[in-house]
Amino acid sequence: MKTVNLLILLLTGTIFVSCDQSKKDPISTETDIEMAMSDSESLDETIIDTESSYLYVTASTGLSLREYANLQSEKLAIMPYGTKLKVIETESDPTMNIGGIIGGMDQVEFNHKSGYAFNGFLSKFFPPELDISVKGYAQELKKLFPEVVYIETVGGSASAPTNTEAIILPTQKWHEAFFIAQQLFEFPSEFKFPKSKGKDIEVIKDSNPKKNIWVSELQITRENNTLEKIEYAYSSKGYSKLVTITKEGDSMKISKTEEVK
Repeated sequence: MKTVNLLILLLTGTIFVSCDQSKKDPISTETDIEMAMSDSESLDETIIDTESSYLYVTASTGLSLREYANLQSEKLAIMPYGTKLKVIETESDPTMNIGGIIGGMDQVEFNHKSGYAFNGFLSKFFPPELDISVKGYAQELKKLFPEVVYIETVGGSASAPTNTEAIILPTQKWHEAFFIAQQLFEFPSEFKFPKSKGKDIEVIKDSNPKKNIWVSELQITRENNTLEKIEYAYSSKGYSKLVTITKEGDSMKISKTEEVK
């Protein structure tokens, strides 16, 4: 009888110890579960940040979202200038030329709709906000693109001082620099991105200049049907500015020189 009682006590103790150890399982406590969930969420956020990419609409009149990857398919929506789009899939090989801009159709998401948009009017750089300074825009861009450079110089004479501001962008795309320059330095939207093929020197005048403006024109320099320089020249009584876009190595430089007369 004593032997039976002893066996019962031993078995009961074993079960108790086993249950007690299960309570010490690290994943079974509330704190540990919260930590595990937190680690899992952090991992998911990392995956989203590294795998997802976003681009911005640069077309001043908006960009069409189409049902399929061709320009003849149904328009699902018009995406306004500056819209931030999530890119689902990029078409790496250029398949079309629209207004001198070579690109393809990226699959993007807009307002919970999936469709396709011409990536020649999409940019990795968010567009300049209205009335933002060149320096301010460069500082904001630099947070995402450390390679961005801002330069400011003062020159001229006491009677005709000049001020030059320049921003250097880590891109080799002429049209990307052109659209940023057009917004940042406020030259007419009627000036379209110039094609690479054309005369070595071409001047396009503003067809509807504002009153008291002496000069408002786009000046394009080419060599062997390759863009070398794009300039916007503006002058009025007592003031002139020249916006210049050039390629410098792997970057594009946009500068504006102002002169007060």
